Amino acid sequence: MRGIQLKGLHRVTAKGHVYYYTHRGRGGLRIKTSAAIGTAEFMAAYNEAVKKLKSKPSGNVLELVRAFTQSTEFTGLAPRTQTDYQKHLKAIETKWDKLPIAALGDRRVRGDFKEWRDKLATKSLRQADYAWTVLQRVFSVAKDRGKISVNPCEKGGRLYEADRTGKLWTDNDVEQFMKVAPVHLHLPLMLALWTGQRQGDLLQLPWSAYDGQFIRLRPSKGRGRVRLVIPVGAPLKAVLDATRRRSPLVLVNSDGLAWTAGGFSSSWRKACARAGVVGVTFHDLRGSAITRLAEAGCTVPEIASITGHSLRDVEAILDAHYLGRTTTLAMSGMAKLERSVKLTVKPSTASN
Repeated sequence: MRGIQLKGLHRVTAKGHVYYYTHRGRGGLRIKTSAAIGTAEFMAAYNEAVKKLKSKPSGNVLELVRAFTQSTEFTGLAPRTQTDYQKHLKAIETKWDKLPIAALGDRRVRGDFKEWRDKLATKSLRQADYAWTVLQRVFSVAKDRGKISVNPCEKGGRLYEADRTGKLWTDNDVEQFMKVAPVHLHLPLMLALWTGQRQGDLLQLPWSAYDGQFIRLRPSKGRGRVRLVIPVGAPLKAVLDATRRRSPLVLVNSDGLAWTAGGFSSSWRKACARAGVVGVTFHDLRGSAITRLAEAGCTVPEIASITGHSLRDVEAILDAHYLGRTTTLAMSGMAKLERSVKLTVKPSTASN
């Protein structure tokens, strides 16, 4: 029935199929019917979904999940992160919605949650960790609000560890990419390498953030999301100043349009393949930027002020992931030692 309007009704088209939800975004419930909108069957399904949505769960995990989605800890997340959380929140609701809050104080319930994570891990270790993190976050907010006294998912450990040791963009990688890749992909590389920012933040970077000397932005992730003021190095400035502004956004595709995350990733992979750059990703430019700054002699606070990492995160990245195979800092350190130590014992020339 064309023109009908129902409060909160949201239409989603996926793979050629149309689905309706009671609301857009968090808390929305799918209207489970294939009947045409406006029919009696559709209205019955819609009213049932609305009734279920309005019913306030009490005394169970579903109540905690619903409270979490209304909290600033959730609403303050970046839109992409909220979307990622939603997938796991739905899975948590399906599995644990009727679990009484009182049961969370039983030490055995942690084992039940661990078994659930183990089953998820058979498909993906990373997603199992993510689901655990979301569940832990739900309980953390509930505990902070005084709804529960104990968080059974604290300190659960990780099943998946990404080994990025040695995953650095070398000077040769950069040179080869710049030679072979399309011109509109040169600036993304330079921005990532000279600012250390995430792909998502760079794809949304407006020209208004650049004043010819600094780039000012607020990262979409990270604790506090402190606004950064990043000095623009001469090589990056040369590329920025030479770029024609075809959009309010700095980075655009070959048609001058804003990138989608998927479109950019696909184009980037193809460009890397043509350039023979293997074993590294766009995300590795972020770690490479940190390493380059460290090798140039920058302190941890100086690096953090550019990339937006916490001091602890910079140290952890340098220690665990990126400096394990580089000799630049080791050579620099040895040279400093040689300059500071006076050789007081002459080497023996006597033969044994």
